[in-house]
Amino acid sequence: MRAPAPAYAADLNGETIEAATKALGAKLLRAQDRVGEVALYVARESLVAAMTELRDTPGLEYQQLMEIAGVDYPDREERFECVYCLLSLTRNHRIQVRVNTDEVKPVPSVTGVWPVAGWLEREVYDMYGVLFEGNPDLRRILTDYGFRGHPQRKDFPLTGYVELRYSEEAKRVVYEPVQLAQDFRTFDFMSPWEGAEYILPGDEKAKLPEAKGAPSPLKADDIQKADAAESKKAAPAPTPKATESAAQTGEGKATKPKTAKKPSAAKKAAPKTVAKPKAKTTKKSAPTKEPKK
Repeated sequence: MRAPAPAYAADLNGETIEAATKALGAKLLRAQDRVGEVALYVARESLVAAMTELRDTPGLEYQQLMEIAGVDYPDREERFECVYCLLSLTRNHRIQVRVNTDEVKPVPSVTGVWPVAGWLEREVYDMYGVLFEGNPDLRRILTDYGFRGHPQRKDFPLTGYVELRYSEEAKRVVYEPVQLAQDFRTFDFMSPWEGAEYILPGDEKAKLPEAKGAPSPLKADDIQKADAAESKKAAPAPTPKATESAAQTGEGKATKPKTAKKPSAAKKAAPKTVAKPKAKTTKKSAPTKEPKK
């Protein structure tokens, strides 16, 4: 993958703006080339005709509608901006067509030019509440049934208006008003790495040295170890023991296996004497006395 985003011919931006200005005429309010992308601001009433010209004019030929995005600018008179992302397959080029509107004025639907716009316009209507005139099925597509409000508007609360849960008593999903356990907090949106300009309750403890091993928010130069005064300098490690002989390792010297000794010549010449067996002796039993008559 050569790039994290699809590559296209960015060198065509200049001639694309010239061709679009010539083809659209009064339909084009202004065009700009910013951050390598061409944005064409078109009048809302002339959107369908401008899209048809961008699709069919030779030299432009934007055949595909890739996405419709919504943007909310609450400070503007027409707070909503619809952004149409077009792709030319033959020229390998992308542009953006932008249209401004508000909560009441509808935007002409481009479903007759690209049928895929039906789903994309429903998403913008669901998230921002922008109306599209001519969409045959303009209904919510992402939120739940009976959802109130439009979640992507800047003035929509982050918690919403209702919450749902499964009720064991009713044996169904029920909707209830949102109940916060505590008051909604205000945030300063400051970087956590830079730190706040004020002192929060408990932050005064961070200036004191903490126990050994505990994390400290102070810088490395300002930290003083808790046991720096009491700890002594550790003794150097003893020199490693080196074995220079086999006796130090306990292995010992190798010994030859013992062999059986051969008998001498004198022992071979001496005849062997055989011991005579001893005669067996029998003990005589004492005479038995006869009983008197």
